[in-house]
Amino acid sequence: MNRFTSILLFLLTIATLSINAQERRDQAVFAVKNDVMYDAIKKAVAESGGEKSATKVFQVDFSTIPAPALGDFKSQWHFPPILQGRSGMCWCFSTTSMLESEIYRQSKRKIKLSELHTVYWEHVEKARGFVHSRGTSVYGEGSEANAVLRIWRKYGVVPAESYTGLKPGARYHDHLALFSEIENYLTSVKEANAWNEEVVITTVRTILDHHIGPPPTAVTVDGTSMTPKEYLAKVVRLNPDDYVDLLSLLQQPFYEKVEYPVPDNWWHNSDYHNVPLEEFMQALKKAIRDGYTVEIGGDMSEPGYSYGAAGMAVVPSFDIPSSYIDDLARQFRFSNKTTQDDHGLHLVGYVERDGKDWYLVKDSWSSAYNSSHPGYYFYHEDYVKLKMLCATLHKDAVRDLLARFK
Repeated sequence: MNRFTSILLFLLTIATLSINAQERRDQAVFAVKNDVMYDAIKKAVAESGGEKSATKVFQVDFSTIPAPALGDFKSQWHFPPILQGRSGMCWCFSTTSMLESEIYRQSKRKIKLSELHTVYWEHVEKARGFVHSRGTSVYGEGSEANAVLRIWRKYGVVPAESYTGLKPGARYHDHLALFSEIENYLTSVKEANAWNEEVVITTVRTILDHHIGPPPTAVTVDGTSMTPKEYLAKVVRLNPDDYVDLLSLLQQPFYEKVEYPVPDNWWHNSDYHNVPLEEFMQALKKAIRDGYTVEIGGDMSEPGYSYGAAGMAVVPSFDIPSSYIDDLARQFRFSNKTTQDDHGLHLVGYVERDGKDWYLVKDSWSSAYNSSHPGYYFYHEDYVKLKMLCATLHKDAVRDLLARFK
């Protein structure tokens, strides 16, 4: 080995040690997982004491994480967070919130829309799909962001005040009985081989009408009556075809439209634009800086995910070092099901710290209301990179990326 090679190896060793020294080394604790807000919702809807779990879970010591404060974020306009209650409606709450921000971005109008109108008709379409597939399609509370746009195309949308889905006096949504009743009914349909679509849809709508009320067939705006589809066209004035879905999974070809292979994509939509992870992340970074907001979906079940006062999500160094998060690490977790399609959220802001973004994420689930910034989570860039699987946003935000597709 000559002198030049020795010096080069020495310098490379020093550089490697320097990089490793800069990696954050996180600590962990065993802490009680206690969703205070969810307990409060249970108490309110059941008029009895909420159940507090004393089970301890292994999680990162969030007190050692140098996170930003709420006031540090540069955020785009959005309505304040609202709770989805005891329900699986995150897909609709997050996407509706993103579309409300889109109305404001394009016209500076603040229009609060009904999530429950979309949820009602999605239940109907799931029941229809169950009949058409002879009981092989998934019937669950969950769905995907593009389901909102699909429902808007077919049924339109209405303002929030015209359809809340809440019974008089109710403070929170509670869909446990609703879901159970429809699920049990569809199971009986399958067992009896009773595939009469008209009867099934009528029965499912009767159940929905009982629990959340029938949706309006018309709304009045400035003295003019209009259908939900007319309200979409004349008042909301968003084109559902202007929104696209991004995906980043190694198991499918990049730069092609593919199916998102998760149960909540029950209708097997294959319009997801699959891109490499670095391009997925760059698309999010650019979009939020250019004035767009983004609906994101992915996993919320890691030791770096706080259900308590910290209100943040990080990837602990004892899981995987930051520099090792890549397409392979992401696919590995999706393949072994440690990353799943758990939750939909609305990415509304960012702040850059030490060369990495923290994202301000609006969340309708109860765990987001246990912190000092209720209704929001602070997601570190690494968490989004490793655990958030898909994104929905306006096509103009990713026009250059879309140009690479056939």
